[in-house]
Amino acid sequence: MSLPAPSQPPLAAGEFDLANDAWGRLVLIDSHGARHEGVEPVRAFPLSDPQRWVAICDAAGGEVAFIDDLAALAPAVREVLEEALARRDFVPVVERIVRVSVDAEPSEWEVVTDRGMTQFLLTSDDGVRRLGPFEAMLVDTHGTRYMISDLRRLDVNSRRILDRFL
Repeated sequence: MSLPAPSQPPLAAGEFDLANDAWGRLVLIDSHGARHEGVEPVRAFPLSDPQRWVAICDAAGGEVAFIDDLAALAPAVREVLEEALARRDFVPVVERIVRVSVDAEPSEWEVVTDRGMTQFLLTSDDGVRRLGPFEAMLVDTHGTRYMISDLRRLDVNSRRILDRFL
């Protein structure tokens, strides 16, 4: 089985601009002025070569732009990209769910993580994603990801709350 060819090749450094919208989502503006909202930067080699080989993907996972070397970017674009990468690389592990307001969206979550107690908002139930039989991820309104590495290790109250969303 072969994958369909992309409609156009990914943009290279210098062919686009990056900004954050009012909700903190990353937006890529290409050289024609087209806006690609909610894009995500992804490092190909986050540990061995974090300053090179970064793809910027759309919400469907398609590659919109590719950067061989972050040093090739304009300073303002590089700063926005590095902030987005830092947010993406920051993944606290949820140890306990204290409470969730489920009466309206966005829902407010209060959790204990490996980095302490925190609160955040989820815009919809889509912010709770099952990654495997015992793993889940919460993605807040700012794109910060919270990992639940083993659902079986959560206390009974935390599992009951989470079951409403999975």
